[in-house]
Amino acid sequence: MLDSAAQRIAELPDTARVLDVGGWAAPMARADAVIDLFPYETRGLYGPPVDPAAERFTAATWTQRDICASGPWPYADDEFDFVVCSHTLEDVRDPVRVCEELVRVARAGYVEVPAPVHELTYGVHGPWVGWSHHHWISELDGDGLRFTFKPHLLVEPGRHLPAGSCAGLAPEDLVLELWWEGSFAFGEQVLVGAEEFDGWLGGLLARAGERATPVASPRRARWRRP
Repeated sequence: MLDSAAQRIAELPDTARVLDVGGWAAPMARADAVIDLFPYETRGLYGPPVDPAAERFTAATWTQRDICASGPWPYADDEFDFVVCSHTLEDVRDPVRVCEELVRVARAGYVEVPAPVHELTYGVHGPWVGWSHHHWISELDGDGLRFTFKPHLLVEPGRHLPAGSCAGLAPEDLVLELWWEGSFAFGEQVLVGAEEFDGWLGGLLARAGERATPVASPRRARWRRP
């Protein structure tokens, strides 16, 4: 999560009830409750060393469950004043389902996902495009989010940005931020046929390339229809 976002959330009123959705790897100490697939005892894989004294949530307020399951989360409507979902939606099988619950259980919130430029650059995490475990490419769509399935064909020439394209970008250029109150729009983009997909990806690569770091070698990949 961006430091600026974490600071803003930390400054919420002490009386505000906060839920961290998918926070297992680096749970927010400010959260009063956490919901995640993995158990409380294994939290903090990517975050700083666990400091129970700084955590508002406890083992009792940590809910272990599949956040994409069809049933509602074990919280009432508007139970929380604020919900945080940072770098989780791109990982799960059904981000639309998760968003349905985000707007049901909280009055406001913050969502952070990788920007397309990060998800379409070769080599950011290994010899492939973007992050190996991410299933979706996220885009801001007005005041909401649109998710497009991340296909395996992105590794082909012309379907991604070259290695190093993200190297000089600031942290805020590598993510998308959505602060919302009341609700926000969300949905999956379903592309039918090669022409529709090619048109979307070509435009996305062009826009992402405008933000990318210039690289001398190899040459920046250009969109081409296979």
